[in-house]
Amino acid sequence: MDVTSVDAVLMCADPQEWRPGDSWLAGGTVLFSYGTDITRGAPTRLLDITDAGWPPLIWHHPPSSRPRERTPGGPLTGTTREVEGVPSLEIAATCRIAELRALADDPLPGGVPRAMLPGLDLIPPACDSFVASWKIWNVSTVGGNVATGLPAGPMISLLSGWDATALILRPDGSARRTPVADLIVGPARTRLADGELIRSFLVPGDALAQTPAFRRISLTERGRSAALLIGRRTSASSLRLTVTASTFHPIVLDVSADPGAVAGSRTAGPAVDTIAAAPAFTVRADGAAWREAIDAAVDGTRGWYDDIHGEPAWRRLMTHRLGEEILAELLPESASGIDDAIGRVTGDLRIERSTR
Repeated sequence: MDVTSVDAVLMCADPQEWRPGDSWLAGGTVLFSYGTDITRGAPTRLLDITDAGWPPLIWHHPPSSRPRERTPGGPLTGTTREVEGVPSLEIAATCRIAELRALADDPLPGGVPRAMLPGLDLIPPACDSFVASWKIWNVSTVGGNVATGLPAGPMISLLSGWDATALILRPDGSARRTPVADLIVGPARTRLADGELIRSFLVPGDALAQTPAFRRISLTERGRSAALLIGRRTSASSLRLTVTASTFHPIVLDVSADPGAVAGSRTAGPAVDTIAAAPAFTVRADGAAWREAIDAAVDGTRGWYDDIHGEPAWRRLMTHRLGEEILAELLPESASGIDDAIGRVTGDLRIERSTR
């Protein structure tokens, strides 16, 4: 569809060149399909960042390990948690979905054995959660999917599930970092200020080294996500669970079998400019406690999401069900109240574990 409000298109990735009426352009799959910028209204200029020259994927190795980067890149602003020998991953905002999908099949990602990074197993089902063909994968970008802010955005789900942080360039020449899970406010609404540009996403090595679980459901086979949950086993008795698509924005909960865990309690959240995981509610590793905690978390925001792809009551029940399955999969020995979920897999997409 034509964007009839546009008077000019500039090849530009400098936020200092931004002015009112501008919109950033990367893949443009949403912009051109709607014929307008659904996040800010009809643009008069498009600032095209596709020629920015940012390497799509860069591995950053801990100081103690030998870097074996396959893609050269510049210095990285900030720090991240490190697992010995496990690199963190920087994903450019201009990285194509097809480029990210190919990473899951790399036998030596970042120069380390694929088995060291089970978190990469989340990439295929996340990419398959797009209601799109492979042609769109070769145009659509990771940053564009996040900046659009749609509840069913699979890159929002994936990056939030990885505890990824976004590096954001500001019009005044400064930069800030914020967790992706905190960047999204609601449908087509983010915490990006006028002129701010997502430069890249940093995925911590520990998230890639942890065993994940993935559940997704839609009203139709391979349709738009109505609920998409990602879990990561953070220790022998705990996991982090990220809920998307059924909610207006990502909701992150820490689930623990430790006796001190209290259902529904909220951990202290980081300041927006810090590099840290998104704030999380803490819940006991119990089916009933999980259901109560996610209900409380959702009730404290805007409720369950409602559109033609799923009614709120159904999304709530499916979120309960998928979360129970993730508890049963990742904490089978320590979680309680999940007997019915053991061995159960609901939905149309799932993880295929890499054996390499």
